[in-house]
Amino acid sequence: MSIFGSYLLRLERKRWRWRAFRKRRELSVVRNRTKAIRPDDILLFCTFRNEDVRLPYFFDYYRKLGVNHFFMVDNGSSDDGRAYAAAQDDVSIWRTDAGYGRARYGMDWLTWLQMRYAHGHWTLTVDVDEFFVYPFCDTRPLAALGDWLDASDIRSFGALILDMYPEGPVNAAVYERGMDPLTIANWFDTGNYTISLNKRMRNLWIQGGPRARMFFADQPEKAPALNKVPFVKWNRRYTYVSSTHMILPRGLNLVYDQQGGEKTSGALLHAKLMNTFGERVAEEAARGEHYRAGHEYERYADGAANERDLWTKWSAQYLNWRQLEGFGLISRGNWA
Repeated sequence: MSIFGSYLLRLERKRWRWRAFRKRRELSVVRNRTKAIRPDDILLFCTFRNEDVRLPYFFDYYRKLGVNHFFMVDNGSSDDGRAYAAAQDDVSIWRTDAGYGRARYGMDWLTWLQMRYAHGHWTLTVDVDEFFVYPFCDTRPLAALGDWLDASDIRSFGALILDMYPEGPVNAAVYERGMDPLTIANWFDTGNYTISLNKRMRNLWIQGGPRARMFFADQPEKAPALNKVPFVKWNRRYTYVSSTHMILPRGLNLVYDQQGGEKTSGALLHAKLMNTFGERVAEEAARGEHYRAGHEYERYADGAANERDLWTKWSAQYLNWRQLEGFGLISRGNWA
């Protein structure tokens, strides 16, 4: 990239940070327990709306993985999720009724909180329906992954979004509060992924999986992006650009070896496709607050998403991270 191109990226990063600083006024504190955070704590950042049914397992999963403190932003929930989150001793929570789309799909709010509280910490930025897995996650907590990345002078860690779905119609997989969603939606596509290079941001753009083949078969280039950089040793100068798909400085996007080798990487098991999907699709398509004014959710709504059977004879039932490594979806790289 030219010197001028690099200069433009620095300006873009400053613009996003300044925007997040201004958007801080949209946040009202519900519970702030950040004084309890220790220097080596691992922090999780998440925006949510009407997720009371999912929050108990979400917190439990990430506590077991090694998260020490949760930063939650409630965007206008009408259920009991905010109260439940606020009652948790390891949660700091803010609320806002401002537009999700106008806040860069929640990233402006999280960027402000990361600027203020996350400097020097390993941070995990995920959605409530995403569950992070990585090599040795069954025996090594997030702190061990962070220590190894620190020792290797690596500041960011990539993950493939792996859409999980049931065997049979989506609406037949009935989710109940506190349940592990992977007990009812535990199948995934082992292939069917395309990769292209974003030269400007230096990241690999990954698409495919069940949503691409079922809802975007006629326009695969518009299918949801499946590449994310969720685990980062945060510096207050950093900022995500498009959800957690890209980040600045752009060197943090080099989470895959683009010369044919392997770098250590993980996956985000995306447990969206179950009976709650149809109601959420209808709500978000009407709100138009998501990317491209909710175009993705309009696709799901047009396709009667809740009645679809995404399972095929090529689907695989999820077992563990070693299985994902065997399919080439994650890699341990040189982390032994």
